[in-house]
Amino acid sequence: MADSMVASFWGPVTSTTELCEENYAHSSYIAEFYNTISNVPCVLLALIGLVNAFRQGFEKRFSVLHISNMILAIGSMIFHATLQHVLQQSDETPMVWEILLYMYVLYSPDWHYRSTMPTFLFLYGAAFAVVHFFARFQVVFKLHYIGLCLLCIPRMYKYYIQTKDMAAKRLAKLWVLALTLGTICWLVDRICCKKLSRWYVNPQGHAWWHVLMGLNSYYANTFLMFCRAQQRGWEPRITHLLGFLPYVKVQKPEKRE
Repeated sequence: MADSMVASFWGPVTSTTELCEENYAHSSYIAEFYNTISNVPCVLLALIGLVNAFRQGFEKRFSVLHISNMILAIGSMIFHATLQHVLQQSDETPMVWEILLYMYVLYSPDWHYRSTMPTFLFLYGAAFAVVHFFARFQVVFKLHYIGLCLLCIPRMYKYYIQTKDMAAKRLAKLWVLALTLGTICWLVDRICCKKLSRWYVNPQGHAWWHVLMGLNSYYANTFLMFCRAQQRGWEPRITHLLGFLPYVKVQKPEKRE
């Protein structure tokens, strides 16, 4: 947020996006300290989800989904630590790839032509990465990302109304709550930056956006894993790690010899 020509270990800031945090205030190696470290919980949550997906024997799509969450968080860390134009894509492109993965996980169970959807989504994601590398559009990028997110909501709502388990429904509500709070933090950070910068303590709205979106992704993934386990007749139930972090535990039917 400070003067975009501030120099550091990484050189002058060249990114087209800067958030409401003073550059290099805590370290000459990290441009936006809080926006960088706030991605650590996102990586840990995705790692926990990945381990659970492996242990419970879920399909590879869920492992890939958790890995994509980690890649997005790591890419965001790299971008906010350096604020370099060339590394901005390490944050923005994985955001689109992640949403495309969500679309696949949400719609693939009812898709009759198995190869068409992953092929189309892969080509779409690759084409976007190339176009976005050469044409860094900011407003269009945000509108495009929001549009993809909106395509996921009807399917999530369908899963929600079809699910009778109250613990699973609570996960969906936590997903919406984290998304709503995160969006508010992002908007306040963007719109009220000048006022917030004059405060004695900056509330770091964008950093909270990272944490809340990490929770949002974890809740969404766990809810989708529960729904998929139901579809496959695995008798899923929601239990809690250390008494507070929900995850899916399944009871698969015994194979008949």
